[in-house]
Order: sequence, then C-alpha cells, then structure tokens
Amino acid sequence: MHRMASGGDLALTILGFLNEHPMHGYELKSRLTALAGHLRPVSDGALYPAIARLESKGLVERHEEAGAAAARRQVLTITEAGREELLRRLREPADLDISDQTRFFALLTFLSALPGPADQARVLSRRLAFLEAPASFFYEGGAPVRARDEPDPYRRGMLLIARASSQAEKEWLRQRIAELNVPQ
Repeated sequence: MHRMASGGDLALTILGFLNEHPMHGYELKSRLTALAGHLRPVSDGALYPAIARLESKGLVERHEEAGAAAARRQVLTITEAGREELLRRLREPADLDISDQTRFFALLTFLSALPGPADQARVLSRRLAFLEAPASFFYEGGAPVRARDEPDPYRRGMLLIARASSQAEKEWLRQRIAELNVPQ
C-alpha cells in the first residue's frame, strides 16, 4: 500500500480541505490551524513543501487568480487523481491513522467524503477494535496498570482521563457504526 513518505496526516488534511473547495494557501493554512494547530501547529516550512509534493504527484494543481487588492494569489485545486488518493487514504488508512488520536481525528474530519456507508463503518470498526484492546500508559510485569492500582496521583489522573475519553469515544463509535449498518 502506497504511503506518502513525509507529512502523512498533513497531506490527508490538505487533500480533504481542497476536496471541499479550491482555496489559496493562506486560507488552507487557516483551516489546518483551526483543525489541529493548537496541538500541532502547521508552519509555512511544512505546509508549502507538502503542497509542492502533492503538486509534483499530480494530486493538486495551482493557478493564479485576482486577489481582493491588486495582488494576484495562487489558488489550489484538488485534481481527480488527488480525489482518488484522498478516497483511498480514507478507505484504507494506515495503522497510525487509526491508533494516533490526532491523526484519527484528521481522518474523521473528512470521512463523510467516502460515499459508501460500509466503507465508513469499516474504518470506524478498526478504531473501535483498537480502543477495545487492553492498553495503558504504564505496565508492570507485562500487564497494564489499572488506575485504582496506580499510587502516583498524576499518573492515576492520566489513566482516569484516558479511560473516560476512551469510553465516550467507544460509545459514539458503536452508535455511528450501528447507524451506518442500517439498510438504506
């Protein structure tokens, strides 16, 4: 399965936003920042090379158009190949796109672009299976440490917060998967 070598989640979000409508680099950067900037700020040094890589692969096109003032601006548009790549990445996400919460939320942002409910349900089922596997931030003797057994109050807090968040996400995933599996 082909994966872009660098900036995997950045490439996905660029393609996802451009699939919604063409936009110039500043607008795209604003949308990316609003999505995940508080967690992983997007610098010009990451964004513009990522756009250039997508452009060189024929996934994005750039054209000039008149700006609000006298200056012309570069507008980015997803190509048909870019749309196909976006749908492939949404349909067949990498394991890291399922296990890493920030990357999964980026994937979730654009999952409605997948036309088939069965494809959407398969992606959500992968995330649910990941969340249902026993895991912890801390292990003792090869077994996950339970919050009630953790003596450090801050580590115990991490475990309690993670458990509550995971339970809420699993509940939503189960509900959405059931909705997607209702015959249309």
